[in-house]
Amino acid sequence: MSSNGDKQPVKLSLPLQDLFQELRSKDQLVILARGLGLLRLITNLLHSYDAAGNNLILIVGADERENGWIGEALAEHAAISMSPKARGLSVVNTDVMSVGTREKMYAQGGIFSITSRILVVDLLTGLLDPETVTGMVVLHAERIVATSLEAFILRIYRQKNKVGFLKAFSDQPEPFTTGFAPLATMMRNLFLRQPTLWPRFHVQVAQSLEGKKKAEAIELEVEMSESMRDIQNAIMECVEVSIGELKKGNSGLEMEDWNVDSALHKQFDMVVRRQLDPVWHRVSWKTKQIVNDLTVLRGMLHTLLTYDAVSFNRHLDTILAAHSPPPGSTRQNQSPWLFLDAAHTIFDTAKRRVYRGKLGSKPGTEGADESLRPVLEEQPKWAILAQVLEEIDRDLYFNPVLRDDSNGTILIMCTDTAQCRQLKEYLQTMYVHPQTAGEDEEDEDHEPSASFMMKRKLREYLRWKKEFVKISASLFAENQKELNGTNPQRGPTNSYRGKPPANKRRRVRGGGNTGSAPSRDTNGSLKASEDKPLEVASLLSEIQPTGAESLQKEEVVADPLEDMEDFYQLYDMQDLVVIHAYDGDMDEHILEEVKPRYVIMYEPDAAFVRRVEVYRSSHNDRNVRVYFLYYGGSVEEQRYLSSVRREKDAFTKLIKEKANMSVVMTLDAHGIEDPQEAFLRTINTRIAGGGRLAATAQPPRVVVDVREFRSSLPSLLHGRSMVVVPCMLTVGDYILSPNICVERKSIKDLISSFKDGRLYNQAETMLLHYKNPMLLIEFDQNKSFTLEPFADLSGSLASTSAQGASDLQSKLVLLTLAFPRLRIIWSSSPYQTAEIFESLKTQEAEPDPIQAVKIGLEGGQKAEDQAFNREPQDMLRIVPGVTAKNLKSLTVETNSLREVANMSVDELEPIVGKEAGRHMVRFFEKSVLD
Repeated sequence: MSSNGDKQPVKLSLPLQDLFQELRSKDQLVILARGLGLLRLITNLLHSYDAAGNNLILIVGADERENGWIGEALAEHAAISMSPKARGLSVVNTDVMSVGTREKMYAQGGIFSITSRILVVDLLTGLLDPETVTGMVVLHAERIVATSLEAFILRIYRQKNKVGFLKAFSDQPEPFTTGFAPLATMMRNLFLRQPTLWPRFHVQVAQSLEGKKKAEAIELEVEMSESMRDIQNAIMECVEVSIGELKKGNSGLEMEDWNVDSALHKQFDMVVRRQLDPVWHRVSWKTKQIVNDLTVLRGMLHTLLTYDAVSFNRHLDTILAAHSPPPGSTRQNQSPWLFLDAAHTIFDTAKRRVYRGKLGSKPGTEGADESLRPVLEEQPKWAILAQVLEEIDRDLYFNPVLRDDSNGTILIMCTDTAQCRQLKEYLQTMYVHPQTAGEDEEDEDHEPSASFMMKRKLREYLRWKKEFVKISASLFAENQKELNGTNPQRGPTNSYRGKPPANKRRRVRGGGNTGSAPSRDTNGSLKASEDKPLEVASLLSEIQPTGAESLQKEEVVADPLEDMEDFYQLYDMQDLVVIHAYDGDMDEHILEEVKPRYVIMYEPDAAFVRRVEVYRSSHNDRNVRVYFLYYGGSVEEQRYLSSVRREKDAFTKLIKEKANMSVVMTLDAHGIEDPQEAFLRTINTRIAGGGRLAATAQPPRVVVDVREFRSSLPSLLHGRSMVVVPCMLTVGDYILSPNICVERKSIKDLISSFKDGRLYNQAETMLLHYKNPMLLIEFDQNKSFTLEPFADLSGSLASTSAQGASDLQSKLVLLTLAFPRLRIIWSSSPYQTAEIFESLKTQEAEPDPIQAVKIGLEGGQKAEDQAFNREPQDMLRIVPGVTAKNLKSLTVETNSLREVANMSVDELEPIVGKEAGRHMVRFFEKSVLD
């Protein structure tokens, strides 16, 4: 390797330098704490191989953003180090890469990021010889399970290449700690033997990040308002009650982690659903509803702290409308949390944060002191943010720091883009203070306030509310007609038996603000808000647009072409305030490009704290001051502390397991099974007439359609020592023998193929060409082995679960009546399917891949004419005018579906004929008009 390969143009932090040197000499699984610069480590490692030249490196598991990061970093490395042999990154996907192009690229070498589906097919077909691969880099190692395509790829690679390197990376330690011996299992899936762990509390990491170049940090605990605290406590009470109901109704499950603390974690509802999936068809309606409610309640905890008061109240309006029953429904149909007193507290307090007063009271009448009036409570963090910015301005003015490499920019980091828009609007208008209904002034001597922004939001909310009430009423009316079976021509019937008329309001003892809060239906659940349009309009008239906003609108619509210099100019970086949402590893780019001197973390994020530490320790000439804002005693603080604790606990468990982890002696140094063990596994019971075992000369072979590599079944077949031959099949998905053809369907695919009639066509073609056609119905391993959970997809919306299941079963019965020779195989998981295939192949001849590809092709059509990307062809087949004969001409003469859709009759006539061209043009024009 050339000397250029050891250069590191972009400096690594101190702990990663030691890890980099270690990685160059060993194959390892690297588990790094979040925020310590994993992608930077990977790009430095890749550049060391790229600069040496004559290498073929494969990257597996990278997403589109990571490909962009790696490609940009490798180009930067090559430019700085001036390596003549460096080629950068090539991304291989179905969009641009044909088979011939990929073969040439592999022969030339370089660094390739390849989608797993393409790579596994290229390895199995011999388009890419595993022995020519210099090494493989695996990203997101926590996703590699035994049935994943990535594990399949690594198995093929290690079986045929025992010299090339293999390195896997992850910055998510938590998935490595679930299950029995999880780290050892993951190492077996990755074909690696040595893990290396780098938590934040690692001695080298702590020493490098907490040394002399430590960033200055200022922690600011913000007190929540009393109403925010009341709402949070009420939501947490609803969550706690919901979890208690879940435990009560599902006592047979492992529920150790079902508690309020775990509910703060973002994966909690997914964990609960994953545990319930195997028995989902047996759980009660109430349990299913609570699982969905937990997602809603946890979302409310987040929006309470991030949305302003008006937006949060609007969010609650949509939630209540979505969960409100149509008139006349029973208690059993509703979300249980809506019957709690805490639910009333949530909606009542949220509305009182926006406006107060008794609906219907007008000035000059009795109860005028309770007339509707805006409140518009501001988020407590806004004032603290304004104070921090003022402090920064004073610091820059009175204590100018020495010249350094920082830009002096202020970087504000928050949760998402919606929060970015909110803060941007607040910072732009916080010094605009409405004085009267017609006078505004903008003066920086005033205290910062959000009153201008909040009044604008309230106007928008009230306009939305007027329309929303009408839409909700019409939807409920339609729903009621469906429930009562009312004939629209006959008019609606009275469905409010035993209840007062709709125009009579129920008296509520105590008066006060109760009239403005959501009332309860006769079944005890909360009713959707009933603000009348006139009452909304009265409040809307109080907050009409003022002079400052009108002036602001005039400035927006002014013509910038009159004086370009007044509208377009370059700002000094020291004058910029950059607001950005947390974006994982991409945040390192923001820090490197913006070079901020001040960083305001509007919400806490443990990974970003470490990114700032790494950024500061990597640059001696940059000073950074970090302001850390959080609501004291809030869910936000608890979630942050919980995430740090969970990561620390995960690393602690991994350290203990690594110390006690045993080595499987049947594997060699590269994690490959011993040849003798592999030979014993190929012993087959297929015999020619005796009862003895016989070792087959060749392992069994299965021809698989390339589209089936989305599933895990080909990997499991390969793991059972079968030779998997990927081909473009026209008939069937799996060819087990010259006589046996199998069409595999998941339940959702089965339902959709029944609806569009595709399954009947597939059954016909299988019966035409094969002696033993089979339909395999495969269930998910982690889901219930029954049709009931999928009944809603197959039946109508009004059908019950049992009706939907019987509807699907009746279609299967009709299918077997129509095709008596078709056999149906039920499989509870891909693992069982692999066993079934192995038993079906007993005493059967091996299939011929060439013959399997030819079956079903039109006369004169060649197998090589079948493109890998079949989805556009399948879409074209359903277009009127397209036949099997002219489909080939269309795919050869045109480049994409868009081009076909935009062609005229004259352009289509030479390809498909005039009449077919008319049908096609009419179809696409009608689709556009619709």
